[in-house]
Amino acid sequence: MIVKYSTALTRALFVLAASAGAAPAADLPYMKPSFAFEAPPPAFTWTGLYGGLNAGGAVGEGVGAGAYADKSPSGVVGGGQLGFNYQLSPRFVIGAENDFQASSLKARDDSPYHRDATLPWFGTARGRVGFALTEPRLLIYGTGGMAFGEPKIAGDGKLRIGWTAGGGVEWAFARKWSAKLEYLYTDLYRDLRKDVADRHARFHTIRVGVNYHFDLFSQP
Repeated sequence: MIVKYSTALTRALFVLAASAGAAPAADLPYMKPSFAFEAPPPAFTWTGLYGGLNAGGAVGEGVGAGAYADKSPSGVVGGGQLGFNYQLSPRFVIGAENDFQASSLKARDDSPYHRDATLPWFGTARGRVGFALTEPRLLIYGTGGMAFGEPKIAGDGKLRIGWTAGGGVEWAFARKWSAKLEYLYTDLYRDLRKDVADRHARFHTIRVGVNYHFDLFSQP
């Protein structure tokens, strides 16, 4: 009889302890596991189409021939550019760029005839090869290609073609914006109405510019 009561008492104590332990657990809040995934930031790339504006100054080595050969024309230039970059690797970028410039480049004629030599406009079509040193947003590049323009003497202009070469540095300072500093040497020498090379229009250009990149990053 004593054993029977002892067994019943043990079972009662066990049930009581189990129910007492379950009550506080029921009061605990349910914590739903979180599986939120944060996507990594988009990788930077120079690949894509871009366009922008530029402005600067130019100094020449002669806009005409004869009386103008020893003149040092100078003036302001400004215009726009449109281009495309392709990033070959994390360090190397190639591309192409076209630009069109208005110019106040002028060599004064001090004779009584005042036949000034001017270059009211010019443009270029160039290739670009760039290298990112230690910072992918900083691009150092070389550039070169064809140039065209219309040097004028006393208002009489002739369309000429030639070549241009130079280089620069471009910095992507914002998500889709970059700024550049660029130097170009240009030689316009071929008169399209003649099969001869004469009256070189040689000049140096230094300009700053800003570009908007339509697909500078891989994600919007």
